[in-house]
Amino acid sequence: MKPVLIPHSSYQSFLLEQLRFHYGPGIVIVNKDWPLVLKLWNTDLSYLTTLLQPVYSNQGPESRDPASMFRSFLLFLMTNPEKGLTEWVNEMKRTPIYALLSGFPLDNIPGVGTFYDFFSRLWPAVDPHLKSKKQQRRKRKTKKGKKKGEKAPTTTTGRVHRLVQWMMRHSDIKSALPSDRLFDFFQSQIVAVSAKLGLLGDLSALSAAGDGTPITTAAYPRSKPICDCRARGIAHCNHPRVYSQPDCDSGWDSAREKYFNGYHMYMISAADSEHDLPLYPRLQPASRHDAVSLVMSAVEFKQRFTLGTVDKMLLDAAHDAESIYLLLEHQGMEPFIDLNIRSKKNIQSKGSSDIKISPEGIPICPNGNWMRPNGTDRKLHRRKWRCSPHCGCSSAKYGRTFYTKTSDDPRLFPKTPRDSDKWKLIYKRRTSIERSNKREKIDYKLESGRHRSTMMWYMRIYAIMICQHMDAWYVSQKEEWDSLKRTICPSAA
Repeated sequence: MKPVLIPHSSYQSFLLEQLRFHYGPGIVIVNKDWPLVLKLWNTDLSYLTTLLQPVYSNQGPESRDPASMFRSFLLFLMTNPEKGLTEWVNEMKRTPIYALLSGFPLDNIPGVGTFYDFFSRLWPAVDPHLKSKKQQRRKRKTKKGKKKGEKAPTTTTGRVHRLVQWMMRHSDIKSALPSDRLFDFFQSQIVAVSAKLGLLGDLSALSAAGDGTPITTAAYPRSKPICDCRARGIAHCNHPRVYSQPDCDSGWDSAREKYFNGYHMYMISAADSEHDLPLYPRLQPASRHDAVSLVMSAVEFKQRFTLGTVDKMLLDAAHDAESIYLLLEHQGMEPFIDLNIRSKKNIQSKGSSDIKISPEGIPICPNGNWMRPNGTDRKLHRRKWRCSPHCGCSSAKYGRTFYTKTSDDPRLFPKTPRDSDKWKLIYKRRTSIERSNKREKIDYKLESGRHRSTMMWYMRIYAIMICQHMDAWYVSQKEEWDSLKRTICPSAA
């Protein structure tokens, strides 16, 4: 049966009534629980009922309130993220205040199956996985980085370039994703509130940061054969196998310096946010390179984000490929990417036959001396360089001059020079994405989820992202929210 819309004010009235009924008018809430109470009191999730109305039947048993189900899942991640849903149901029965904060009467707490039925309605696809479980035998592990802390290289030469060219031709075509329903709710009901509070930065010229992080889901890939080759004495065959996690594979974790099995999660966050708030997640196979993940994530995010205009994209040196610059420029974003010096050889300049360019993007005169910056023409996006008159490489009175243009090589000659104060000021906010990923993996124990499907991993990720935004709301409005203690608990006055 279709759920009945329960306004958020009705939840607040229910919570007050139940707290006073079970704990008396002199209820005392310990200081540790007050942030939980205030966050849930001020977070309106009632739109979920409207969003999910079409996926419920007109007949059948009375359905659970979607807002209460999701509120309980958020509370679970705030209090017991290292446990499973089965233990969470038991915890609500042992600790009644958790059930009341979720919006459940103490004599009507839902079971584990009810939670999974609710999650399936947030996932429009029939299959909880993105790929078929039946796949060819996995190939050997990807190559690891050559140096300490270096990420694994892309498996195919020119892959990023070909992918960028394809994406630029088809960027206007929006393909539906199973996670779109989650993102629509997250953007309209959560990110929009943060934007209204000014927690994301300037929405007309938003700075975003992107980075990938490994998510370990299992110790090793689990699969079983569908043939009888082993019974016939054939130890190794190439027949397809059934994988329990078809969307996962093995990858190289450059931070921990070990192989892992799971996902490569690419996250885009608001770089100017003081609270390092996340905006868009994308799960990829563990073997996927950051540059490949960015291409897909940037195009999908651009198609779906409607609250503002992304003006800058801040990325680390793993994304330093000319194709990435071209893609971001095509999308109207200015790339701020740290230079990844791959070679020590100088390259020939396009403007002059006797001027070479160093791997750092600095012109070198015929005598082998580095030229010095001598101004910037921002309208033409070109930079002027001058060689000292004492060098002798030119008969000019003030020394030889040379211009570098962004159009010649956007990687070596970005619009905002890397050695400028403006570039350094903007780029230092890139680490916000690392702090955001740290909150998800360490504070909210993202990898503690013992899930076997991509659907459940997306549920956990989006719920953790919502918790991050709720934390930011609480910190930014702490004095105002603390005044609500008198309404909820008069004895706290």
